[in-house]
Amino acid sequence: MSVSSNRLSLEGKVAIVTGAAAGIGRASAILLAERGAKVVVADVSEEEGRQTARTIGDNARFVRADVSDEQSVRDLVAATLSHFGRLDIAHNNAGIAIGGTELADFGKAGWDRVIGVNLTGVYLAMREEIPAMLESGGGSIVNMSSVAGVVGQVGQAGYIASKHGVIGLTKAAAVEYSARGIRVNALLPGTINTPMVQKIINENPGWVEALTAAQPIQRLGEPEEIAEAVAWLASDAASFVTGASLAIDGGFVAQ
Repeated sequence: MSVSSNRLSLEGKVAIVTGAAAGIGRASAILLAERGAKVVVADVSEEEGRQTARTIGDNARFVRADVSDEQSVRDLVAATLSHFGRLDIAHNNAGIAIGGTELADFGKAGWDRVIGVNLTGVYLAMREEIPAMLESGGGSIVNMSSVAGVVGQVGQAGYIASKHGVIGLTKAAAVEYSARGIRVNALLPGTINTPMVQKIINENPGWVEALTAAQPIQRLGEPEEIAEAVAWLASDAASFVTGASLAIDGGFVAQ
């Protein structure tokens, strides 16, 4: 095995992946396990989450977790430590999309829900993960933002605010904890072929064609392409990368 591939190995590491029942989270959980990590598959969707864990096999455990709930997140990290004894990697991926309404018509219930999952959920996760990683000697946190974290879009005020917030939270945590061995980075996917995106496509004819045209690469991304970045950031190959916001978007924000 080459030096390069050794640095990509996650052997002996323990990871939490939230939102791992489907899409990017599922692909990331599977790839992290393939690289050698033991993985806690976390999601509110039990059947699909357990299926992800079964796909991985003995090196995975499913834990039902609602990232917007303090106690649920606390229990998730406690279960990880109880079962695997340490925490080295966290992919805080769980997220929802609520949109289609301009800001002045966007109700507070929708606002509270999208901020609660997408932003507060990342805060709550990091608040529990960081002490566990410090006990384990350090680690890597990969937070899920979006290209919506750096641009504006019509009808997506809550989602955009939440994803901008994730980038700020990532930078704050990186500044505070990098010297103590915890790297914190954010990923900014473009339009990815996930169940959430497929649902939007089905409800909005012509939407996918418009978004595909807006990405210079002229196609949707695949969850596995985002998972590769998660695994790299989680590994020693990215040992000097912290506080970064990495766009994986087919060139969308380059325009």
